[in-house]
Amino acid sequence: MLTETGTGLPNAESYISVADATAHHAAMGNAAWAALASDDLREQALRRATAYMQQTYRARWKGMRTTSSQALDWPRYDVELDDVGYGRYASILPSNVVPAEVRTACADLALRAATGVELSPDLDRTITRETVGPITTEYENGAPEAPRFRSVDRMLAPYLCGSSLSGRMVRG
Repeated sequence: MLTETGTGLPNAESYISVADATAHHAAMGNAAWAALASDDLREQALRRATAYMQQTYRARWKGMRTTSSQALDWPRYDVELDDVGYGRYASILPSNVVPAEVRTACADLALRAATGVELSPDLDRTITRETVGPITTEYENGAPEAPRFRSVDRMLAPYLCGSSLSGRMVRG
């Protein structure tokens, strides 16, 4: 599996290597990652996590991809970090890095994928009310139809434009 190094590889498949993901999960005490039968399964999970990130965050990342031929959304240039800088001047992330939060989010999503969580499930019609025996299920108006991984969304927030409900703003 080819891991993005910050150079904008045209054939990269993941934001984090199996070795780095394994080290992260060991440090966090995530035994399920170590319990996977092989590195092949870990690579598959990392590819699924990367694909999910591409589909979910592509239109929301700050900045622009560094080349049109790179396979993944990172590295990027003109990524302003609002919480880092001097006074009112935001810091600009170097254009040859994949942020640690992006790599960590990929590892965390890969663990979910490897343990059977469907990252991008097909959606059915929203249930408004369903009764099965004594149990009734009713969803709030505006309830999300797809799973949201709040820890990942929050981890990536510094690198995202707006919220998932707003469009992208472009300066003229």
